[in-house]
Amino acid sequence: MKERGHRPGGPGADSLLDSLPVPFLEVGPQDEVLAANVAAEEFFAMSRHQIMQGGLRGLAPPDHPLFLLMEHIRQRGGRVTEHDVVFDSPRFHHANVTLQAADVPDHPGITVLTFHASMAARALDQQMSYRSAARSVAGMATMLAHEIRNPLSGIKGAAQLLEQAVTQSDKELATLICEEVDRIDALVERMGMFGEAQMHCRALNIHRILEHVRLLAMNGFARGIQIVERYDPSLPHVWGDRDRLVQVLINLIKNAAEAVRESGREGQITLLTSYRPGIRVAAPGTTQWRHLPLVVTVRDTGPGISPSVRPHLFEPFISTKANGRGLGLALVGKIMDDHGGTIDVESRPGRTEVSLFLPIADDAGGMMHAMPPA
Repeated sequence: MKERGHRPGGPGADSLLDSLPVPFLEVGPQDEVLAANVAAEEFFAMSRHQIMQGGLRGLAPPDHPLFLLMEHIRQRGGRVTEHDVVFDSPRFHHANVTLQAADVPDHPGITVLTFHASMAARALDQQMSYRSAARSVAGMATMLAHEIRNPLSGIKGAAQLLEQAVTQSDKELATLICEEVDRIDALVERMGMFGEAQMHCRALNIHRILEHVRLLAMNGFARGIQIVERYDPSLPHVWGDRDRLVQVLINLIKNAAEAVRESGREGQITLLTSYRPGIRVAAPGTTQWRHLPLVVTVRDTGPGISPSVRPHLFEPFISTKANGRGLGLALVGKIMDDHGGTIDVESRPGRTEVSLFLPIADDAGGMMHAMPPA
């Protein structure tokens, strides 16, 4: 067992380190982990005990840049920063990590490490992109409803009259016109779901919603695919519209099921929930900040998302499916924007994760807001 006196900062440093939003490790001369904070537990998806028991070798393979960094620090001292580092294991995957290491002059052999993931910044950037896409889709839906459906009804009525007056051979053409009008009308109706509608938000148990969607999936579009649940039972209630959240999760799980089947091998879908403090976004047009600590993740073992498609994933009419219309994920983006939430997507061959960052309900039964960052 390590001695508490060797901790940089002395007794009482534990609570200070745990308050840091950045993953922190204190490492000894033999690559043993002497201390880890709460953010490190979340980053590596391990308990503090597991991290300390496995040491650095339990977090990264021997040829990982982390060990070159440690060697440099031990030989020369000072501080070193390494960008675009990847940490990957069956438990976690983090790309584009900035790794910082420094020695502790008053404690020879001790090195401190911090890990700065780009996820938060990427989530905020993606939120702006999804919000723009959502606005464009909503505007398109309004335009279609007003400018197309009225003349469509006139065209169909005229075709039905012609069908009664023309010869048998021409009736087929009139029928074709009616069928095409119905097809266009159905498309307009699908687009209508993007229009502005009143939200009915309240405090909701996200796990009950997930269980409802899981049962629908297992008895329908995800039949035969293993669905694993990894939930944090201590989560507070989410603030949202139940029906719309159900719609979002159905779309995401359906996409995950199709990806698993596309891989051509046995796979699984994992539903995860967690609490991650630190994600805050400004509410458009107000001085308020939204606190989005409740995270719902849908993970699949499919082939992954093509890098060329990923930046346009939530734009309307963008689809990787042979018969896809590209409206499902656009709708997900629209609903998340309506909730004031954000979306983060991580994908590589064999593992894709779509994470929803959602607001929580306060004690008064409304959305909990956060103080703006200092």
